[in-house]
Amino acid sequence: MSYRFALAGNPNSGKTTLFNNLTGNNAHVGNWPGVTVERREGKCKKSTENIVIIDLPGIYSLSPYTPEEIVARDFLTNDKPDVIINIVDATNIERNLYLTTQLLELGIPTIIALNMMDEVELRGDRIDVVNLEKQLGVPVVPITASKNQGIEELLNRALSFDKDHPLTTKNALENTKICDTIQEISELLAAGGYTNTLYYAIKLIERDEQIKDTLKLNPSLNLSIDKAIARAEHQSGEEIEMLIADLRYQYITEAISEHVQKGKTAGELTFSDKVDKIVTHRILGLPIFFLIMYLVFEIAVGTIGAWIVDPFGAFLTETLPEVVTNFLIWAGASDAIQSLVVGGVLTGVGNVLSFLPQIVLLFLCLSILEDVGYMARVAFVMDRIFRYFGLSGKAFVPLLMGYGCSVPAIMATRTLEDVKSRRLAITVMPFMSCSAKLPVYAVFAGAFFTAHQGLVMFTLYSLGILIAMLSCLLLNKTVLRGDAAPFVMELPPYRIPTLKATTTHTWEKAKGYVVKVGTILLSMTVVIWFLQSFNFSLQLVDNSSESIFGSIGSAIAPIFAWNGFGFIKGTTIAHWQIGAALLTGLIAKEAVVSTLGILYINDGGEQLTSALSTALQAHFTPLAAFSAIVFVLLYAPCVAAIATAKKELNSWKWTLFTVAYQCGAAWLISMIIYQVGYWLGIGLV
Repeated sequence: MSYRFALAGNPNSGKTTLFNNLTGNNAHVGNWPGVTVERREGKCKKSTENIVIIDLPGIYSLSPYTPEEIVARDFLTNDKPDVIINIVDATNIERNLYLTTQLLELGIPTIIALNMMDEVELRGDRIDVVNLEKQLGVPVVPITASKNQGIEELLNRALSFDKDHPLTTKNALENTKICDTIQEISELLAAGGYTNTLYYAIKLIERDEQIKDTLKLNPSLNLSIDKAIARAEHQSGEEIEMLIADLRYQYITEAISEHVQKGKTAGELTFSDKVDKIVTHRILGLPIFFLIMYLVFEIAVGTIGAWIVDPFGAFLTETLPEVVTNFLIWAGASDAIQSLVVGGVLTGVGNVLSFLPQIVLLFLCLSILEDVGYMARVAFVMDRIFRYFGLSGKAFVPLLMGYGCSVPAIMATRTLEDVKSRRLAITVMPFMSCSAKLPVYAVFAGAFFTAHQGLVMFTLYSLGILIAMLSCLLLNKTVLRGDAAPFVMELPPYRIPTLKATTTHTWEKAKGYVVKVGTILLSMTVVIWFLQSFNFSLQLVDNSSESIFGSIGSAIAPIFAWNGFGFIKGTTIAHWQIGAALLTGLIAKEAVVSTLGILYINDGGEQLTSALSTALQAHFTPLAAFSAIVFVLLYAPCVAAIATAKKELNSWKWTLFTVAYQCGAAWLISMIIYQVGYWLGIGLV
């Protein structure tokens, strides 16, 4: 026999941690709302039974306002799992139980997992689990998911739920002033042939239009229900939705007052409260954020990152190609094969992989900040600024994810309540520099700004934020007018990241990067090698400028004449290599580095043995180099991100507009930087 257990709970309740614990899945665990935007499934590895665990999005209620809440409710009401495991943050039990009262109305077997019990003990709080269980009428199991405590009991009780369950689920709205109305509407629905009448009756009383559309009530039944609701509202003298919310919280408060005892520190400022007084300060909050991010980039790229990447990069771009070349010569491989393997594959992939240590360090630092809980505070600090530009602070969550990869970041915009906010966030998402752009910055910074690599990275990432905000302001005043959605976000307590969670998150990101290099980029290096080795007549060329790529790049390059990198340094010769590289960057941003490596290092003459940084110095001035990486920072993302944007926007018109806007902004800002720098006499040599 097989079972399906659905995990449901508030954001930050530890739901995804429990999912990983039960399934061994390497899902990301982030200490801020919005991590899980779609349900995920995994086979339970903690039991011999055939159990499928479904991880639903973190939600606060079953009254949906966001796509993630719709995903969760639709699954629970339509697919009906065997058991709902409701994860409740035991340190914030009152707020979490609001969702619990709604889940208990679904008529689906439900078991409550009181999570983070270790923190409850540290606070000196006490929860009478036995009597709370009797109060709610469903099993309540104390657990600490991050430490694998209580998991076995939770599974055992979930498996035996429908076999031997002596408890009777309690309805939070029983014996209240609207219970007669609930009963009346339930009977009307039952007479009309509907099932699960308690849940639907309450939702209709709450005037849930989506439920009404789903039920497709006939006019007569609809009129009878409306009259019953109107009578209840008239008798209570309150708006019915507010009345139900108040009644739920009264029920929860009574349960908490009887079965939860706060420790001696109740009412005192917690450690999180004390830290928040500083990091969320109106004046200090933003400078602290920028200081922390500067330190992150200094560690990942400037100091430790540079120290690690030099020997690692030397092995990939010097030692390994030399060894492979000698082997191919010994094996009698032709010149074409040597060129393909060494000049194509090893040069292209090696130049990108050489920056893997810096990318891993960046992921590690950001993962720690997320798991500690700091990033939720940044969203709070940013709300005041974002709101001025037409976004709420909640948009910071998907924008932050954009630093990893634009694809999941664009998908995460589903957590934003209104269409206008989602369109704004998706349009400016590429300005949040994804990890694929880091090799481009690193190779240019290493060639031209060796002593200030960390500062250059920090400047680029800060510039991306600035352009994103200015773009929001412009779009909010023109094509996307409207006020920002209200900002509601929980600030979870600070927690010490677990080694497993942090390393898992970092490993998954790094693995994804390596897999991308080993699949898409490896294939592209072969294509790039072919395009730069043959002309349109498919004849092998000695000079790459006469190749297919040379012709295409020569046609593109003049577009960037005003940007400083349309022509080769000190000449009027079209800089076709950068034009071709930017084109391949639309497939994958890492391809910009691999393309330049292949085109420069295999372009004949002295370039055959030159390092990529030396080749760059021969083709760019420092100012032109900075202009080029600003363009890479801002122009359209990879095709995968564009396809995801089309899916989320559900409009070719808006998708094409976003791509055009991103490319236009990239060209304009890059041009302004170069022209201003040129007239100020900056970086001309």
